[in-house]
Parts: sequence; structure tokens; C-alpha cells
Amino acid sequence: MNKTVAFLGLGVMGYPMAGWLSKQGYSVVVYNRTESVAERWLTEYTGVAENCPSRAVANAEIVFSCLGNDNDVRDVLLAKQGALRKMKAGAILVDHTTTSAELAKQLAAEASTVNCGFIDAPVSGGQQGAENGQLTVMCGGSEKQFKQVAPVIECYAKSVQLMGVAGSGQLCKMVNQICIAGLVQGLAEGLNFAKRAGLDAEQVVEVISKGAAQSWQMENRYKTMLADEYEHGFAVQWMRKDLAFALDEANKNGSDLPVTRLVDKFYQQVQEMGGNRWDTSSLLARLEHLDDQDPDKTKEKGIKK
Repeated sequence: MNKTVAFLGLGVMGYPMAGWLSKQGYSVVVYNRTESVAERWLTEYTGVAENCPSRAVANAEIVFSCLGNDNDVRDVLLAKQGALRKMKAGAILVDHTTTSAELAKQLAAEASTVNCGFIDAPVSGGQQGAENGQLTVMCGGSEKQFKQVAPVIECYAKSVQLMGVAGSGQLCKMVNQICIAGLVQGLAEGLNFAKRAGLDAEQVVEVISKGAAQSWQMENRYKTMLADEYEHGFAVQWMRKDLAFALDEANKNGSDLPVTRLVDKFYQQVQEMGGNRWDTSSLLARLEHLDDQDPDKTKEKGIKK
């Protein structure tokens, strides 16, 4: 396979995703703002690293990006020496960053001005899903361009679906995060209740995970939650970024998101506890450290990192 692709952004998600492309035989050119990360990637996978996004994408038929937030995307893709300005005509940009739907629409419009395609393609499945090639990818864009990139995305995904026009992938990701927020809070409350009721919380999960309460969060997070271990997984600061997109979009389309707004406030309290980089399952830490007399205060009790 000699198709040349570029991958911009080698964070906890992009690093293994680009690795899967290399392992599947694509000619991969990577770019990362911290060059040492790209150099480390080259010790594990076959490819080429460039220190400028415009050089990384020069010969790519498909350009993938997986960056931090809207501003990072603008800096890497839309700046004067940004990738989108230097992509060759006919190439397709696939942005895996979770961004606002408005930015996705802007990228689609900008891509069309340089005769390139665009697919917004946020992912779900976390670092574990990226490393195992088992991500779920929600896409927005034209059906023709989607069909061109879908087989390549499948290198690291178990499910790739086109949700609609540009921006639809980001809107679907917002639904994903809305649902997760409520699930994790419910799981945290259930585990806290079980412990305070004198039950063996692990045994409780063993029983209820076989029934209607079962969820990915329950099966993959309950053990670390019960062990007060949160230095892993999807960080609270990123979840709050994603929920902000959902809450902003809800204001535009008239959706009522009372649970999402409440859980977002709970995550803010987790950040105030020092949990900015803790996994989203740290909602249990918030419950366990609430002062019995004053629920707005937290106990000074260490959490394993």
C-alpha cells in the first residue's frame, strides 16, 4: 500500500492512531508541536516526521488531525503556514479533534476554497480504544469523500459512520458526551451508596453489571474508582471542554440539559479539588470527599494518583 497520509497531533489519541496507519502499510508523515514526541513515535513506527504542518501535508492524499481544542486546530490548520493552506488539490482533511460544530463548518468551507475535501470525525473510546484500534468515529461531510476515507479510518476503528453534513460528527459527539456525563454520575452515586450501605461494592457491580444497569463505564471504571485511582483515561478538563460545546449548542437549538449542566458543575468542583487531569470517573472522589456537615466543602483526604 503506497497511499501517503499525514497525521497532525501525536497526543494520547493521535499517537496510537497514527501508529495503526503505519502498521497497515500507509506511508505516514507525522507532525507534532513537541518534536521529541514525533521523534519517539519514529522509534516505534515506520514513517517520516516534519517540524512544520505545511511540509507534513505537502504530498498527502489524506490529512488527519487530532489536536487539543478549537484554537489548536486554527493554529495548526488555518494559520498562514497552516496545513490546510498547503494541502494539494483533491486531498481530504479528516479532523478527529472534538471541536465546536461551527469550527467544523468553517473548516469545510476553507477546504473547499483550496479544492480539498473535509470530514469532521470526532472519536469515542478513549486512549484504550485508540491503542486497541477499537474507536467509534462519528463523521460529518459529503458521502463521496466519506467513502474515500472510511477504509483508512477503519485501521483504528471498530465503527465509522457518516452522520450527515459537515458538523454532524461534532454534534453526534456532543450527544455522546451528554450521555456519558449522566452515566458516570449515576455510577459514582451508586458506588458511593453501596459503600455507605455497608455492601461489598465490587460484588454489587458483579451482580448489577449482568443486568439493565450494565454500561461501558461500569465495566471499565469501577475498579479504579473504588481504588481512588484517577490518573488515567479522559481528563476532566477535556470533558468540561466537550460539555461546554454541548451546552452552547443546546442554547442555540433549545435543548434542555439539566443533568449535563449539573454534572458540569460537579466536574468544576473536581477541578477545585486538584483533579483537572483526573479521569472523568473522579466524580466518585467528589462524593467521597464532601463534608458531611457542609456539602460545599471537601475533606482533606488524599487521593492516589
